[in-house]
Amino acid sequence: MPDDDQRDPLGNWLDQQVRPLPPPPGTFELITRRARRRKLRKLAVGAVSAAAVVAAAVIATPPLLSLHVTPTPVAGSAAGKQSSPGGGVQGPNGTATKYTPAQSSSPTAASAQPAPVPPNFQPVSVTFVNAFTGWVIGQAGTPGKCANKTSPYICTSVARTDDAGKTWQGGPAPGTTGPSGAQGVSGIRFLDGTNGWAFGPELWATHDAGKTWTQVNTNGARVTDLETAGNRAFALWATCSGSGAVGFAADCTSYTLMTTTAGGDSWAPAGSATTGLTLGGAATSAVLALTGTTGYLLAPDGTVYSGPLDGAWQRAGTVQCQPGPASPSGLPGGALLALVNSATVVVACNASSGVQVYTSADSGATWDTQPASAWSAVGDQADSTSLAAAPDGTLTLAAGNGIYALPAGTSQWKQAQVGNAPAGGFNYVGMTTNDQGVALPADASLHEIWMTFDGGLTWTPRTPITPGN
Repeated sequence: MPDDDQRDPLGNWLDQQVRPLPPPPGTFELITRRARRRKLRKLAVGAVSAAAVVAAAVIATPPLLSLHVTPTPVAGSAAGKQSSPGGGVQGPNGTATKYTPAQSSSPTAASAQPAPVPPNFQPVSVTFVNAFTGWVIGQAGTPGKCANKTSPYICTSVARTDDAGKTWQGGPAPGTTGPSGAQGVSGIRFLDGTNGWAFGPELWATHDAGKTWTQVNTNGARVTDLETAGNRAFALWATCSGSGAVGFAADCTSYTLMTTTAGGDSWAPAGSATTGLTLGGAATSAVLALTGTTGYLLAPDGTVYSGPLDGAWQRAGTVQCQPGPASPSGLPGGALLALVNSATVVVACNASSGVQVYTSADSGATWDTQPASAWSAVGDQADSTSLAAAPDGTLTLAAGNGIYALPAGTSQWKQAQVGNAPAGGFNYVGMTTNDQGVALPADASLHEIWMTFDGGLTWTPRTPITPGN
């Protein structure tokens, strides 16, 4: 075998250590700059993609309207005695989220297209959760011929607005149990843009903005009043013997205050003090009012109970009149209740000599009588039907001969301007904000909802709900 010195030159070259050639000058700097540019491009693409996802989420997920307009002195489902429109919740910067429910009066899911309001819709209860969004419940069609998949006798219908009553669209309604006796619902209250209840005398709940409704078992009790505030709903469950759709709250002799959380359907007594309230077995009524933190109850015997929304209620005092038998709407015929704030309570009492208003600034412990001179504009009418307070303390009173307002800081009631006032007056009034409120005529067959935008001084019809649509 030849020694190493005798190998050919190619072999010697292959055995040499390989020495990598150095890169051209500036190569590492060039690589660094290109890597930095690629990283910046990736970051830019990622940012654009993230922005697109956010935009898609904003478009696909409409903001929930804290309708109950929430924290307000009068929190609740805005269209009602205090909590309903009452409250003082402001709208989301003037914008509104459109709701597109299916046309149905049975508890079915909503479709992608807005439905028209059913023909001959007659609104009987209204609730606003802010200045833009509200619901009304009523009857539509002719019993026996109603467009209801469950029963042609169930004519309950619901409509919603998202532009302060300029336009309305129909939506699913509770599928009440039938046309006879005291069955059905006649009132509606929403806590926010998601949770709402239909009541009077049955109790139904929705937790998806009214797309579907589920009946709540009341064990035979009739729900005569319901209000919402904070994160809860409160209702009066009554033992009654009256019959007929109009008299669902007639001949009620015992009341218990019940409560549930916003998303729940498990109702429980608010406390022992507000359980089994009676007037010696006589037929009577009771009424609720709520603020954002506190609730009040005017019991059948004139006792006022109060408590925090998340705690037990206790006796707070006694007012100089009693609620008396219920009106057809379920509200008391003898005394009405409203809250200016958590400590200021107002009661309007009907008497043969006219209306008398009492105010308590210490949560119902003591009461001041409003002087008769304040009522010169009202006269001797004695049929007030609904009382509400705006967040700034302005009071509005619905009566059989019109609507009256007591602006905050004044001592004289004024008769509101109501053009072409409906015969029979109004049976409901509520303030959503300091300026905006809603009222319902006593005659539901007029197909009207009235609204104010100047603090209750002027009222005009503002709804397309007419006999033809």
